Amino acid sequence: MTFFSESVQAKKKYTIYLDADFSGASASSLAIEQGITTALAEVGNHIQGFEFEIAVKDHRANSLRSRRNLEAFLADEQAIMVFSGLHSPPLLANKSFINDNSILLLDPWAAAGPITRSASENNWIFRLSIDDSNAGRYISNKAIEQGFSKPYLLLEDTGWGRSNEKTMTQALKESSIKTAGVSWFNWGVGQNHAKVLLRDIKASGADVIFFVGNSAEGATFINAMAELPQSIHLPIRSHWGITGGDFTNKVTASQRKKIDLQFIQTNFSFISDNLSALAKSVLATAIKSNSNIQQLADIKAQTGFIHAYDLTKVVISAINQVKLTGNRQQDKDLVHYALEHLEQPVKGLLKTYHRPFTPYSEAQLNAHEALTMEEYAMGEYTSDNEINLLNSLGNNQ
Repeated sequence: MTFFSESVQAKKKYTIYLDADFSGASASSLAIEQGITTALAEVGNHIQGFEFEIAVKDHRANSLRSRRNLEAFLADEQAIMVFSGLHSPPLLANKSFINDNSILLLDPWAAAGPITRSASENNWIFRLSIDDSNAGRYISNKAIEQGFSKPYLLLEDTGWGRSNEKTMTQALKESSIKTAGVSWFNWGVGQNHAKVLLRDIKASGADVIFFVGNSAEGATFINAMAELPQSIHLPIRSHWGITGGDFTNKVTASQRKKIDLQFIQTNFSFISDNLSALAKSVLATAIKSNSNIQQLADIKAQTGFIHAYDLTKVVISAINQVKLTGNRQQDKDLVHYALEHLEQPVKGLLKTYHRPFTPYSEAQLNAHEALTMEEYAMGEYTSDNEINLLNSLGNNQ
């Protein structure tokens, strides 16, 4: 009888899939994993007697590979939810598949606006991250506040880039500002082509570049600009995609010093002289529960860690609001409902969340967005490769 009881107990396990790019954007994906691990460690990796573990799936920025990972999730009877990574295109490509198959998906980074907006009330994607419906407006407004009036849009040619073109153009239009132009680039753009684009942008009369791209392409353009004559240089106001990879390895501090580069972030940073008790505790738990973290500098993409930690805390609260049954589909339904009807506040790093999600409908397009522009900030890299927030306290009290 004892053996039978232990066998049943051993089966009380749920797996969290992390479907992200561990190849080209490994820093962001690892940081997300570290954030999830840290939040789970705070509850001993057990909730209501169920052990929770993470299964890492590398989609390598490929939407078809991501689809296969989602199919593997559906075939896994112990898998209860999926966390996504930095890239928006896999989520945009597979959004209908996710919702049609009731895959509970938590997004701690990918920012494209349509990700959390379903064509029906059947919506299984929840985001705690920047939302491009607001990000383009925020970047535009901050640039206008700084006195820029002739922005040029330099965007990657993906759904993510196109969604930012719409929001940035609209935000500028509301301030009676027209773009000086728009240029598109593909993943893997070469440095010579980057220099040609940058010269063309300067010739357009632009006074600032709005950049939307990831770490690899961001490094290409910044290094290209640093090698051009000073007369060609323009300030760059970037989306945060550049922070998700090995940008600081590819662009040295001396190269970055030549360029006026700022990028959007959310408004918490561990780099603060006034960290809250919660933040100090989280950092201590992160070091204790992640073998690849010995100090703060080992969290290479803090944004991913912070968002994943907060989102996992919200999910844990939702789980504790229901009674897990061991039936995977039933428990997914229960957690989905609880996420939309969270009763208790959840104290996270970014803020205290009071019912961050609500039932989704086409009349409530922001229902599955946990953050607003109030949680946004602009940041810059320091000489020692850390991110310094420019207009935030950087500390949740």
